[in-house]
Amino acid sequence: MHRVQPDDNNPAVRQNLYFLSLIRAIAIVGQALALLYFTTITPIGLPAVEIAIVLSIYASLTLAIWLRSYRSVPIGDSEFLLHLLSDIVFFSILLFFSGGASNPFVSYLLIPISIAAITLPRRHSIGVALLALLTYSLLLKYYVPIAAIAPGHHQMGSSSLHVLGMWANFSISAAIVIYFISRMAATLKQQQQEIAMRRDAQLRDEQLLAVATLAAGTAHELGTPLNTMKLLVDEMLLEKDPAADIVLLSKQLEQCKSTLKQLLTTAEEFHSKQQPPQPIEHYLKHLLERWQLLRPTLKTAIHFADSPELSAVFHPTIAQSILNLLNNAADASQSVDVNIAWDQKIITLMIRDYGSGLKPATMDNLGELFATDKADGLGLGLFLSQATLTRFGGSVTLQNAPEGGTVTRITLPLAALVPSSGAAT
Repeated sequence: MHRVQPDDNNPAVRQNLYFLSLIRAIAIVGQALALLYFTTITPIGLPAVEIAIVLSIYASLTLAIWLRSYRSVPIGDSEFLLHLLSDIVFFSILLFFSGGASNPFVSYLLIPISIAAITLPRRHSIGVALLALLTYSLLLKYYVPIAAIAPGHHQMGSSSLHVLGMWANFSISAAIVIYFISRMAATLKQQQQEIAMRRDAQLRDEQLLAVATLAAGTAHELGTPLNTMKLLVDEMLLEKDPAADIVLLSKQLEQCKSTLKQLLTTAEEFHSKQQPPQPIEHYLKHLLERWQLLRPTLKTAIHFADSPELSAVFHPTIAQSILNLLNNAADASQSVDVNIAWDQKIITLMIRDYGSGLKPATMDNLGELFATDKADGLGLGLFLSQATLTRFGGSVTLQNAPEGGTVTRITLPLAALVPSSGAAT
């Protein structure tokens, strides 16, 4: 029931691209001012025409990307990676025309590495670091020498050692950025996800508490009319040869009273820890018998796969959750198939109905409070079932079957159910 946003429509990537455009603009303005200063005020022999052409192309690309960040076209991590790689390429060309690795601005190559380490997956950030290191290495050998910033570059003395030391420092800095900052960024993202999950869980618990309070009051109110109907039906049963519908109605009323009574005793049983382990097969068969009693006219095909004999402690709300999902299937069609299997780790129930299937307009909202695709539905059954099963590590997924109808898949891990003494019977 989880919905994941596609990677190519991530608003965070769009925001990062906008900030990257601002960083580019700052770098371009700085390079342009430096070019103007060192060609007009203090000439140092820079190839001004070549550098101006590269800066113009780079500025045009930056403007186009800045405008793109405002458009509704999807932007993904792969595109953001290409922008960082292009930054390295363009800046390396500028360095080539302005002294290569001896240019003091060569450390700017750490900026794309840092951005990649924070915003992109590890494999992408490693790729950015490797390209930056490669271009740095090439700039040690291939460049247009500028004597003013690299005096003695033809000598093999201290100047060469200084350049090699700069290269080593850049390599170590890049490795530190990739390893530590990317790990810190990943940890921060994980913490943010956990906070968001806790917030969603807290909101769901508050909704459950409100529904539970309403349910308790409703159950109390239903007791009086149910007792009245039961008295009237019992009088009809005393007549000679009561109709079959009266007998069926009596059973349904008994089931309703039993359900209300169980609602009142569930909390007491759970807190007093009086629930003993019970065989999984017996528990599920008894549960399905209750369901079939509630749906006497429904055609059911129930299949138990060959599974090991295991026992577990089932919280009373688990039965209610499964019954809700079974009833949803029964409401959708007159025929329902149920396939059940389990192993040492997980219980799986597959519920297949042959109704009209899920409507595309409502599929994204299913599982939320008061969301339903039934004309007379309350939007509580799936919400309560999903919330309950999630508490025990389970899950509920619904999808349309290719041949029509809906397939509901329930999973429930045994790790949250088995008693501490073991699972085997």
